[in-house]
Amino acid sequence: MYKAETYISRGLTFLNNQFFPGNKKLSTLMIYATDLCDSACKHCLIWAKRPVNFLSFDKIVEIMKSKCITKTTNIGLEGGEFMLHPDAEKIMEWFYHNHPNYDLLSNCLKPEGLIEAVKKFPPKRLLVSLDGTAETYLYMRGKPGYDSVIKVIEDLKDIVPISVMFTLSPYNNFADMQHVAEVCKKYGIDMRVGIYNDIAFFDTIDKAHETEIGSHKNEEPLQFGDVKQLVKEGVFEKTKALKESEISGDISLPKHDLFKQYKNFTPEIPSIIKEFKENYDFLVLYNEWRQNDLKMRCYSILDSLVILPNGDVPICQNLDLKIGNVFRKNLDEIFNSKETQELQKNYVHNCNQCWLNFHRKYDVILYRSFEKFFGKNITSKMFGYYQWEKDARVTYKQYFENIELKK
Repeated sequence: MYKAETYISRGLTFLNNQFFPGNKKLSTLMIYATDLCDSACKHCLIWAKRPVNFLSFDKIVEIMKSKCITKTTNIGLEGGEFMLHPDAEKIMEWFYHNHPNYDLLSNCLKPEGLIEAVKKFPPKRLLVSLDGTAETYLYMRGKPGYDSVIKVIEDLKDIVPISVMFTLSPYNNFADMQHVAEVCKKYGIDMRVGIYNDIAFFDTIDKAHETEIGSHKNEEPLQFGDVKQLVKEGVFEKTKALKESEISGDISLPKHDLFKQYKNFTPEIPSIIKEFKENYDFLVLYNEWRQNDLKMRCYSILDSLVILPNGDVPICQNLDLKIGNVFRKNLDEIFNSKETQELQKNYVHNCNQCWLNFHRKYDVILYRSFEKFFGKNITSKMFGYYQWEKDARVTYKQYFENIELKK
């Protein structure tokens, strides 16, 4: 699914962005075209946002004319639910003819419309969400959408490459991960594992990383009235205050309770996950990061960006730190301004606050690849101090060899 040329292209972009920080190029741009959503997920409350926002067709085309976007920039179209955008097919048609290097993300709750649109204007990849069995799906996402996801997979797997996105969270568990992996293996498609995080735009409730995996599994689905009650109780104001604390103080430390003893879940990771690249190591290293034993710089923010439905552009997908808004400045001014360069420099060198697959998978690949060819000492001199686990001397290769020996 992810070929060598993808990594080569991103490596060239990395070099350009290091040498020319005022002329950086994007490897990945995720466009949250709308926050309208027909799901009711517990791990993301986009669906309860009001008023609803849309990035217009004209604004999206304008964004795509930015100099920081090249023909190799991978664009992600998502929401909310992207297919609920009033110009969804019109946008897909434009990308199909003008920038075919685009991914489409969907919850598949309206399978017929999605299947028809993908057949007409196929993206480079279709990414669909599936977080467990049919029962888990209902409790976690609030809608009986499991069969719709399967229908989309069956109808489109021979038309476009499909990746199934699985989010490990307090609302599902490793048995659900095993189930989704078996579904992917059955249909011969890719699987991408992500971790539940406190993403500002998602209005998350449960504290990520402190709330153990599976601890809220099978609780009743959320209703819109439940969210309105949370608003009355001021839950989101408290969450906002916590997010604001993340962009001040010591940004090198994760914000979850580092004095708490967390469960080592590595032995619970299904062995089938090793059959899908870049997932097993991401999960095992998350276990180390959660104990504050893994430390590395965040270079991904130099080539990966998101744009929110109201036009806001945060410095990364996790933090509630905006570097601009596309309705007030163009994307090139936002991404490559002197002010942004200073912020990026600070956060690249110091931030170790999240374990998002959108950012951290890139950093893991960057460090492990250079370490493989140049060794740990030279890699540290090139990219800055880092460690995979509590013993800072251990290399990536040694770390995973040790895990195998412990089994």
